[in-house]
Amino acid sequence: MELIFALLFTLWGNANENIQQNQSVAQLLENAVQFRNSVVEEDSITYPMDENIGTEEWVKKDPQPEGIPDIKGVYSTAYTANGGSKLDTILQLIDETELNSIVVDIKDDYGYVTYKSENPEIVKYGNTKPFIKDVNDLMSTLESHDVYPIARVVVFKDSVLAKQRPDLSFLNSDGSVWINGRGDGFVNPYAQEVWEYNVEVAKEAAKLGFKEIQFDYVRFPEGFENRADILTYHKTDISRTDVVADFVKYAREQLNPLGVRISVDIFGYAASVPAAEGIGQDFNKISQYVDVISPMVYPSHYSTGWFGSTVPDAAPYITIYGSMIDTHKKLEEIQEHKPVIRPWIQDFTASWVKGYIPYGKKEVEEQIRALHDTGVNEFLLWNAGNNFTPDVNYDLQ
Repeated sequence: MELIFALLFTLWGNANENIQQNQSVAQLLENAVQFRNSVVEEDSITYPMDENIGTEEWVKKDPQPEGIPDIKGVYSTAYTANGGSKLDTILQLIDETELNSIVVDIKDDYGYVTYKSENPEIVKYGNTKPFIKDVNDLMSTLESHDVYPIARVVVFKDSVLAKQRPDLSFLNSDGSVWINGRGDGFVNPYAQEVWEYNVEVAKEAAKLGFKEIQFDYVRFPEGFENRADILTYHKTDISRTDVVADFVKYAREQLNPLGVRISVDIFGYAASVPAAEGIGQDFNKISQYVDVISPMVYPSHYSTGWFGSTVPDAAPYITIYGSMIDTHKKLEEIQEHKPVIRPWIQDFTASWVKGYIPYGKKEVEEQIRALHDTGVNEFLLWNAGNNFTPDVNYDLQ
């Protein structure tokens, strides 16, 4: 999601470069049969279906209308989800508190699919790395702890696909693939093949048992408006905000028959400003097609002056309260197509911010209290290292 995650991910990636899937032929065949059977089983189920998506007649229907509690979750890298003491600690936290969900990297920030896929439309790209050695075992573990499983799929930030397929990316004048200042590559939201690839990953995640697909980096690179006329890439007359929203609409159409919820991560300030034309994020154009919108409202992401604070990071209650008021106001524009609001909040100390404060129990609870005071009952906790603050009251009333 952000720089701290990218740095940690690089370190973990190097340490786990040699992870391999050690399975016998018999085990692989058994897994294939189980996967096939799960597909048949899913296809026999009827879910509430959207019709005429995007038209005036469209009525948004929650694919899981019953039995879904208020989701309060945490983030997990694929490495953590693979098992071990860190996952055990998270599961114990969920067992003993009001937390009930985990967001797992299924397609990560580099673009790697993090488990052994059985889908030829995914495998053909060669971008799978089974950091999660046994994804079926993971799903069984999550189910045994009554965890609501969410699959995080990073979409247009995809360094490995950009390098592998420059025709799906953005090119400099010398023909090289453009990368940002952090070394990240992006793929082109105008490319239909990119849409299809990411939705195939989402479909397989749904069939594995994930109840929700959370799309992240559903946008052009930051500052794209400053290089849009310099880089070479396929584009049409459709605006950047429309093409990004069209991807979300396409994903909903494709995933709706599987009964899986769709959510999108979005910059928190997107609810407080007009559409971000440069990166192609229009808060409401995206929100109308999702079941859940997850604005990243970490106080550390807001600069001086936001919501009247000199250092928003040092004012967690005020910052979250203000961001939620803006979110409610923004979503009033789309009425019956409003999604559930489930923000990402901060469970880390942003030591790079001038005037920052250490984050612990008090600061996390202040954010949760601000959510509750603005009528928001769901949230996700972000910590790049998956180290969450103990003894937090997650059910402030």
